[in-house]
Amino acid sequence: MESYLPVTNAKAERRSKSKTVQNTPKSSLLMGFLSCLAWLYVAGRLWQDAQNRTLLAGLLKKNSGQRPRVLTMEDKLSVLGCKGLERRIADAEMELTLAKSQGFLKNQLQQSGASSGKKLLAVIGVYTGFGGRLRRNIIRGSWMSRSDVLKNLEERGIVVRFVIGRSPNRGDSLDRGIAEENRANEDILILDHHEEAQEEMPKKVKFFFSAAVQMWDADFYIKVDDNVDLNFDGLTELLRSHRDKESAYIGCMKSGDVVVEEGKTWYEPEWWKFGDQKSYFRHAAGSIFILSKNLAQYVHINSASLKAYAHDDVSVGSWMMGVNTTYIDESRLCCSYSGQDKFCTLA
Repeated sequence: MESYLPVTNAKAERRSKSKTVQNTPKSSLLMGFLSCLAWLYVAGRLWQDAQNRTLLAGLLKKNSGQRPRVLTMEDKLSVLGCKGLERRIADAEMELTLAKSQGFLKNQLQQSGASSGKKLLAVIGVYTGFGGRLRRNIIRGSWMSRSDVLKNLEERGIVVRFVIGRSPNRGDSLDRGIAEENRANEDILILDHHEEAQEEMPKKVKFFFSAAVQMWDADFYIKVDDNVDLNFDGLTELLRSHRDKESAYIGCMKSGDVVVEEGKTWYEPEWWKFGDQKSYFRHAAGSIFILSKNLAQYVHINSASLKAYAHDDVSVGSWMMGVNTTYIDESRLCCSYSGQDKFCTLA
């Protein structure tokens, strides 16, 4: 009995160890197998990613010249179908302006003394300002001295109006004063869309020609300063002598140096546009210049896009360079100076 118990314990111990030894290789084998599967999966994904990157790199290299460019506003308008509409609106505006200039539409300017439809020889715009009442009265006391002088001039085919814009403070005492003066004399053309300010003066000529060609049908349209003394007999003779000229641009033609020093008289802020020699192109001097009807209509139709420089005579000269213009250098329009006044004798 004493020898049997130890033998029994030893066999049980050996069987337990045998089971442990047999279970250990199976567990290790399973773990190794799972590790291999995991490694194969990771390796496969890495290989697949590498292949995808290689394929994408090849496609990018192949199509590098066909990459879409960044869309501009023009592209977006085209995609949305707005580009053609924008062009049609611009064309319609041009056609409307042309129709207005040719008299196909009712005149929108409600100024006194509008044309009754009679063909005129000339429309004269005398430039004036809010501080120019004394000069206006001097002119009214000379070649506009009689109460019926405007009517008599129109019977001769000449319309004369003082030309002025609106006050920067629309509707103030300056505007009211001009309106009252016009009611009393009926000789002022008020440019509703022009602001009567020094920095806006170069643009005034565009508004004048645009208003004049819409209100009156004339062969010529003339800009005159309010310190010029006109001889109407001489002017009428000059205009009639050039009535058969196509696209006539008449004046005291000149050229000269461009003033580049800021603060000096006649300074031109955009002097760099006039070349290395800094000389103006040929143009009619600013005291008085004349455009035939078709040139005045050209200014009216294209007024929104015409560039205005520091001076109105230079501005008009630049516009005339772009069209088929007949330049007429008229020495009788080269005004002489006496104090503050300029005398164009037109003898």
